[in-house]
Amino acid sequence: MATKLWKYYPKRLVQTSAKKEDVGLLPTVHNFVGGKFVTSNGPIIHTVTNPATGETLQKVPGTTRQEVDQVMQIAQEAFGSWSTTPIGRRLNYIFQLREAEIDVRFQGIKKRSKDIAQVITRELGKTPADAQGDVARGLEIVEYSCGAAGKLEGMFQKNVATNVDMMQMREPLGVCLGVCPFNFPAMIPLWMLPMSTVVGNTIVLKPSELVPGAVELIAQVVDEAQFPPGVFNVVQGGKETVDCLLEHPGLKAVSFVGSTPVGRHIYRKASERGIRAQCNMGAKNHAVIMPDAAKDTALNALIGAAFGASGQRCMAISVGVFVGEAGNWISELVKRTQSLVLGTAEGSDLGPLVTEKAKQRVEKLIQSAESQGAKIEYRASVPSSKGNWVGPTIISQVKPHMDVYQQEIFGPVLSCIHVETLDDAIQLINNNPYGNGTSIFTQSGVVARMFQSNIQVGQIGINLPIPVPAPPFGFTGSKDSMWGDLPFYGSTGFEFYTRPKTVITRWDEKVQSAIHTSMPLHR
Repeated sequence: MATKLWKYYPKRLVQTSAKKEDVGLLPTVHNFVGGKFVTSNGPIIHTVTNPATGETLQKVPGTTRQEVDQVMQIAQEAFGSWSTTPIGRRLNYIFQLREAEIDVRFQGIKKRSKDIAQVITRELGKTPADAQGDVARGLEIVEYSCGAAGKLEGMFQKNVATNVDMMQMREPLGVCLGVCPFNFPAMIPLWMLPMSTVVGNTIVLKPSELVPGAVELIAQVVDEAQFPPGVFNVVQGGKETVDCLLEHPGLKAVSFVGSTPVGRHIYRKASERGIRAQCNMGAKNHAVIMPDAAKDTALNALIGAAFGASGQRCMAISVGVFVGEAGNWISELVKRTQSLVLGTAEGSDLGPLVTEKAKQRVEKLIQSAESQGAKIEYRASVPSSKGNWVGPTIISQVKPHMDVYQQEIFGPVLSCIHVETLDDAIQLINNNPYGNGTSIFTQSGVVARMFQSNIQVGQIGINLPIPVPAPPFGFTGSKDSMWGDLPFYGSTGFEFYTRPKTVITRWDEKVQSAIHTSMPLHR
């Protein structure tokens, strides 16, 4: 086992920094293939930096086509034995992933969550509390997967016809691919890893090249938990690597979370080959504030959902829809937002954006809103240190045709729209092409029920801002936010990673003495 990696990696990540001209001195992030940590021979495609300070941390190579072929062959070979491993033994590996109590020296993800969170803060700029939440939400899916044995039951019926029995079972697909986003470096991989492998598949995971560190540490836990080689694999890279994986004839399914253009590309490429795909993509989430809402609850929730993680969440609330007299609350919204603290230390509320490019894009959208007639109600000042800082920003008088509304911002920007009635709010939201999540704040059960019945969005919060379902329910974004019929995790997650097989048997003492060409009946 590669135990040395865990011992030096956190120290390396915290202490290593170099000037951009000294990139050659930086460590290289690893692939994890067949139970071994290896360095790709591909070209360097990205240099990871600390978004809060601009310090360079490590370099990321792109995995070559030859290396993709190798990892796919290893995963295919591992599938043969892993898929026939008894479910109880597979479950034991998932338990070990959580705890890894094989030896007192080794610890599972739960006990290493602070170390993984530290890496996330360093590479992505999340606050310590938010980074811990990233790991914790992923662990919920690991724990849910530990109950897979009770969720994979088949069906059996005796005597569906004379002396004919019928049974249906679910079987694994083969080698699966997981393509992960930058904004949840632990949670999304921990959606994919346990759900795919516990049912008997093997998986190749491609983390975001912007934040590869958390997945490298998760691979270390997999190694220490003594998963059979080839069951879980990690390859680094960008678009070229993903395309090589999607084109490989051995691939059976792909799970993707990320931007809309990339998700559409992956879905179309997979669909052309008949490969099962689930793609969670962009979003434009609205929160409707009714005049009868509990003011403190509504405004505090709106601020947290808009500016938490600097808006870099697919479930972030980026549009506040103020109905009727609630439009007078924007000044109070600004006052409360002014209390937020920028930074990556304990007690901070939001950190920087992931890259300089992301910062420039958000700033451009803010400027476009003002030039198109909106009003900048508030824009916080940012730290004087280097980094990709954008302060919490509130924009009022936003109209649906404006760029700041049309595009997913993925930054700490809240657009405020005023409408006269609930019907106007519902029409606005339903006209938006995205359908990830929406919320309403009201003290009227009648209003809430009308909203949930008429809104065309997959996930709805009532008096709470970010309606992310608990593990048993699955992630049910819709419209252009989710392509694919089977959502992530929950019972539909197990359905996605398996296929049904039906077996019909007949054991009859009588010999069939005649040929029958008519449609057989279940009699």
